Amino acid sequence: MLFERKIYSKLLTWKERNGRTALLIEGARRVGKSTIVEEFGRREYRSFILINFAECPNMVKEAFINNLSSLGSFFQILSIAYDTDLFERESLIIFDEVQLYPKAREAIKTLVKDGRFDYIETGSLISIKENVKDILIPSEEESIKMYPMDFEEFSWALGEEKLIEYIKECFNGHKPLTTDLHRKALSLFREYMIVGGMPKSVEAYISKDIKNFKDADFEKQLILKLYRSDIMKIDGKYKAKVLTIFDQIPSLLSRHEKRVVFSKIEKQSTFEKYEETFFWLEDSMITNIAFNTSDPEVGLSLNEDRTYVKCYMGDTGLLLSHTFDENEEIAAELYRELFLGKLSINEGMFFENAIAQTLKTNGHRLFFYTHYDEQSKHNDIEIDFIISKGGKTKNKIFPIEVKSSEKYSLKSLLRFKEKYSRRIGGAYIIHPKNYKEEDGIIFLPCYMAFLI
Repeated sequence: MLFERKIYSKLLTWKERNGRTALLIEGARRVGKSTIVEEFGRREYRSFILINFAECPNMVKEAFINNLSSLGSFFQILSIAYDTDLFERESLIIFDEVQLYPKAREAIKTLVKDGRFDYIETGSLISIKENVKDILIPSEEESIKMYPMDFEEFSWALGEEKLIEYIKECFNGHKPLTTDLHRKALSLFREYMIVGGMPKSVEAYISKDIKNFKDADFEKQLILKLYRSDIMKIDGKYKAKVLTIFDQIPSLLSRHEKRVVFSKIEKQSTFEKYEETFFWLEDSMITNIAFNTSDPEVGLSLNEDRTYVKCYMGDTGLLLSHTFDENEEIAAELYRELFLGKLSINEGMFFENAIAQTLKTNGHRLFFYTHYDEQSKHNDIEIDFIISKGGKTKNKIFPIEVKSSEKYSLKSLLRFKEKYSRRIGGAYIIHPKNYKEEDGIIFLPCYMAFLI
């Protein structure tokens, strides 16, 4: 099943540049990279070849070693191996799962310079040592990231295009939705949190006459097993640490502060001991990592404090399946409770994860803020996310608080606004209630978060 994906327009923009660079699409396993590039090749080119390095013939791999000095022979081998004619400036060659054969990635420099065809690479774990060892990364390569389906893409898949347009209209007009449509949009967002944005999960959910969370969960459990299998293949001393953090993500996010307390994982441990672990998890795009910013201002990374870190799942649907993986019947009941807004356990972790996923998909690096009050011996300000918008000459930091219930406190946000009033361009509360603006704060329903 093919879904409409926003990344397709980026592929068209790249194609218009007439082969001056190869395009590398990075993304977690099973986000739909291969599907979208194959469809792109089918629609936009006279012919295309997809080389899947997980299963391609040895003659193709050997061609990258023996025939790059004679490109006519190289292209002839590809044409024969895939029984496909290649047409100058009208054909696309796709290197799928290119991380499995780094030599092909290195060959991009020669192939792009030749100029006969266009090239797209797809892969995950593109930057880890094992996959860049002994190769020269080509400067002729530009990269974009592909994430799970966002809320808008999920809504398109469910045939809710008109509702999405109405949500956008209300957001741009700074007005709430009608009561009935607010309830419908909120239910749709809860569906999105449960099913997630992995295409196989979405397909399983909508492929039958009666939608069933169990069908989606089955696909998500397969993806989680695949991720765990990938972790077990890590060639390095940090394999055990990656597995530890991956397995503990639900319990880490269920805590009040949601951050990783390294001493609770391993006595006298620090971020430095786990730095490679978080690099692997973030490079795989299995997770989204957030760091504390100690002095928030535009250019948030300048004051990045890596002693405080949060580790979100890259897809909220996967987080739910990761959390409730011990019993299928219990999981089904908990999904029903979450959908109805009656979940008795920590619902906030799923809402916060969904907003982290949304911000990351929209191109924001993830930062949060925590202030410890020495006098009272506790954190007196905790801001879930801080984003920056605008130029460095303008006051453009925006604190974001995520609230999963209809009753909540504004104490942290108001203290933060008072402390950094000169730096703030606006503030958001993301909650299950309808849209409103009050005292310089935008109260945004969770289903509008994708518009930030």
